[in-house]
Amino acid sequence: MPDINLLECFENPQPKRDYIIEHVAEEFTSVCPVTGHPDFGTVTVKFTPDKLCVELKSLKLYLQDFRNEGIFYEAVTNQICDDITKIMAPKWLIITTDWKGRGGIRSRITATSGTLPSHAPGSAPGSHGKKCSHG
Repeated sequence: MPDINLLECFENPQPKRDYIIEHVAEEFTSVCPVTGHPDFGTVTVKFTPDKLCVELKSLKLYLQDFRNEGIFYEAVTNQICDDITKIMAPKWLIITTDWKGRGGIRSRITATSGTLPSHAPGSAPGSHGKKCSHG
């Protein structure tokens, strides 16, 4: 499994304000655990920080640690949600993985943590995701 210790945080510069941060990693790769073929996708991390924010270079290195990991899309998405929640404890978090098509099928997986405000991206009616643990 990718190393959660690669993730680093820094203090939220505006802890009294609720604002949304969105990081998009467009070159995410992992390996299909059944076929061994590479999977290519985009990982979107959206959150409102509490006391900490995730540092971008550490996030990039953490995500790159999945490169040779044989793991299903659903497991990737929920692992990222669990790990970021554990190290950063955001007010809320949405992880979306959007996978390139294979065999005519594209996949998008969403996992959430915390209580999403009604105005949060992805919290619209019909938007569902697995709640991940808070570590």
